Amino acid sequence: MAMKHAPADSTGTIPAGPPVEFRLLGEVEAAADGRLVDLGHARQRRVLAVLLIEANRVVSADQILDRVWGEAPPQRARAAVHGYLCRLRRVLTEMDGVGLVRRPGGYALTVDPMTVDLLKFRKLVAEAREAEEGGTALALFDRALRLWRGDLVAGHDSAWLNDVRHGVALERLAAELDRNDLVLDRGGHAGLLAELTASASAHPLDERIAGQLMLALYRCGRQAGALDVYERLRRLLAEELGAGPTRALRDLHVRILTTDPALVVREPVKAAERPVQPLIPRQLPAPPRSFTGRARQLAALGEAMRAPSGLGGTVTISGAGGLGKTWLALRWAHENADRFPDGQLHVNLRGFDPAADPLHPAVAVRSFLDALGVPPAVIPPDPEAQAAMYRHLTAGRRMLIVLDNARDSAHVAPLLPATPTCAVLVTSRRRLTGLITAHGARPLVLDVLTEAESRRLLTREFGASRTAAEPEAVAAVIRHCGGLPLALGVIAARAAVHPGLSLGVLAGELRQATTRLDALDGGELAVNLRAVLSCSYDALSSGAARVFALLGRAPGPEISLPAVASLTALTVTRTRALLRELVNAHLLDEPVPDRYRAHDLVLLYAAELSGRLDAGGAGLRRLLDHYLHTAHRADRALSPHREPLTLPPPRPGVVVADIADHRAARAWFGAEYPALLATVDDAGSDAYVCRLGWALMTFCDRRGLWHDQAATQRAALEAARRLADRPAEAHAHCGLALAYISVRRYGDAGEHLRQALRLFRALGDRAGQAHAHRCMARLFAQQGHHREALPHDEQAFDLFRTLKNRRGQAAGLNAIGWHHAHLGHHHRALAHCRQALSLYQEIADRQGEAATWDSLGFIRRRLGHLRQAVTCYARALALFRELGARYSEGLALSSLGDILHDAGDPAAAHRHWQDAFDILDQLGHHRAEEVRVKLGGARSSGPSRPVAPRGTGS
Repeated sequence: MAMKHAPADSTGTIPAGPPVEFRLLGEVEAAADGRLVDLGHARQRRVLAVLLIEANRVVSADQILDRVWGEAPPQRARAAVHGYLCRLRRVLTEMDGVGLVRRPGGYALTVDPMTVDLLKFRKLVAEAREAEEGGTALALFDRALRLWRGDLVAGHDSAWLNDVRHGVALERLAAELDRNDLVLDRGGHAGLLAELTASASAHPLDERIAGQLMLALYRCGRQAGALDVYERLRRLLAEELGAGPTRALRDLHVRILTTDPALVVREPVKAAERPVQPLIPRQLPAPPRSFTGRARQLAALGEAMRAPSGLGGTVTISGAGGLGKTWLALRWAHENADRFPDGQLHVNLRGFDPAADPLHPAVAVRSFLDALGVPPAVIPPDPEAQAAMYRHLTAGRRMLIVLDNARDSAHVAPLLPATPTCAVLVTSRRRLTGLITAHGARPLVLDVLTEAESRRLLTREFGASRTAAEPEAVAAVIRHCGGLPLALGVIAARAAVHPGLSLGVLAGELRQATTRLDALDGGELAVNLRAVLSCSYDALSSGAARVFALLGRAPGPEISLPAVASLTALTVTRTRALLRELVNAHLLDEPVPDRYRAHDLVLLYAAELSGRLDAGGAGLRRLLDHYLHTAHRADRALSPHREPLTLPPPRPGVVVADIADHRAARAWFGAEYPALLATVDDAGSDAYVCRLGWALMTFCDRRGLWHDQAATQRAALEAARRLADRPAEAHAHCGLALAYISVRRYGDAGEHLRQALRLFRALGDRAGQAHAHRCMARLFAQQGHHREALPHDEQAFDLFRTLKNRRGQAAGLNAIGWHHAHLGHHHRALAHCRQALSLYQEIADRQGEAATWDSLGFIRRRLGHLRQAVTCYARALALFRELGARYSEGLALSSLGDILHDAGDPAAAHRHWQDAFDILDQLGHHRAEEVRVKLGGARSSGPSRPVAPRGTGS
């Protein structure tokens, strides 16, 4: 390990001379007589010490400066450092195997690590800690400790050197204590007594030294002395730190007090009884035969298993029951078994087993010791000692440990090896957050199979010919199994057991929600989806179990936190905590904060439970109240001037979401829309259906959801008739007519409007009559019959004026102006629309204001005022966008494109037409085709034709 060079003369240069030896743990010694070599200035020796300590690593000149002088170097210190480095380089270049080289960022002393005592010491200690056999480890520790020749770089003082010296001293102490443990394990307690007594005196607060001394004294027959060591340490800890001994030392104290037989050194195993090689376990179960897809997840698992050290790591595979977590783990384990030459351990922890209780971790540890070849005679009886032995036996080994079906993090923690060389795969239906936070595990959350993966699985199981013969049945199976591997596997197994059974019959069982879970029963607990889900349900707390069951009442695919709070009559805070438990159990997903969804089959199971838990329907009624009252509040935010509904107060426990403005209203309707449509179908309350249909009108119309609007209004009309509620029936006729107008069912719209007018007249409802006349005018205008539309809007205006309804009057004025514009009465139209705009602005009706700006843009264009027309349409467009009125936004964009085309800007016109087409095409509206024609250039070379009139302009 020697590095040869010559001593320095008094000038600080290093002339040739007798060879000397660099010792990192001591000083620079002369090889001949052990004299200290005079390298000249003491700081030059510190520079050499810094380079040796950082051997083979780049050190900048600034770092050397700081480590040699500290925080306040003299003015010429940097020049001195460069001088020292030059002198050292001249000498070291003449030596074999060592040199001082300049690299990006600084300098490096290049040397074989085994020629530097500190590096050699660390390597030997690491090898000792990884050694499988105690004798080998002990010999390595002894070799390492014999390298120690005194304090590191003795006689030199700087803040950095002092820190390094202290750190290396701690490394030496840790190695000595590890060696002591080996000596004690091999019965060498008597020979350690003197050394341990001195160490305890030098380190009076070190509990590990105290424990070793206590054990040595006890094994030497000095129980009282061992107890006295503990008592002195206990008092000292209390006086100095205000703390007590650790649990491990307290346990040792109790075992010494009770003369635990396990503390006595057992007879060593005879050499003839020792296996020549350590036993290499191969415990992996057979790989899954029917594994399909999961290429992305296998790649993600492989990436996650590559720890920063490149050796191993812990990965948790979590997901709902039936997703194939075990299959994924075993597939990866078999494909990568060659990476773990020291073997593979596997245990089914039965955390969610329908037929057995969870396996205790201590039982799993005992089985691992057997698998590792530990003779029963040397296995300690204490479970903690067994766990320690398991960790010792796996230390430094390249092993894979598969912990399948864990209940929670506590179920797994005792089975984790204390070495980075082992890789651990954990599967569980819970997220195991404790392992992630406390043990650095990397999570992999498993989801359902894709449609393509599901089809490949069924094709392989059914056979290509059978799959091709019944494609519709295969598609239905895939759709109703929802990508759940267990569900697909059960159907495949049933088809295999009954080869003559038509796939259509199986698909038919799945189509009915009431029989779907029955169809997914393979006849055994492990292949019975209902039994698998029940294990997850049974593991929940009582509060979370109740929430899960009540979720079976939810009508839509997703549900919000306030909706669940209403369903359960719990506070929002308590509900969120219980939902978090369900998410951790993978019975729910939380795609965005405070919104939850579950697999369709999981919801079917919840629905079965809710039938027993909410037999009276109180939870469902609270949920309906939440949707109705929040929808009404959101509708008021969208259209504050619309006539409000009169609703009964919400039931106790109902949370009505706060809707701050029209943006929040649009967001709420957008998120809850599927659930709202589903409640219209399944509410079971005619009054609820009528009121919710009313509350959905504005949102549906602005978003262009006219087919849905027609469906909800038909349901509302039928409910009103059953209730004999004639006002509600009349309004439903109007709502249905408006939807029919938008989808060009003009004959049906006219019939419903005539019935609405008849009912409103019979009721003496003048506001209703005015509304129906406005709808009738819209019907005629939509067909281009403005002469027929005008009288209806004039009647509506007169009625609204009699009622002193300012919004109605403004709407009437705008509509009358719109009709006059189409009839060529442009100045009359302009006057009416200006009055409408003023009135709308007075009452702050932004929707009406937007529609009127749109009308004014149309009129200005007809008058040839293109610049003013652009301004009007731009204002209308900004308001439509703000209000989320997609259909009106599309028409305004198209009109702006027309004007820009007429003004000689075809590029800008094309951009506006393209945006208009995208919106109208997305809405499925027939006017998208008109814009497509413009984009294709299939129009005359003169001014572009305006888009067909939108209606009444309101």
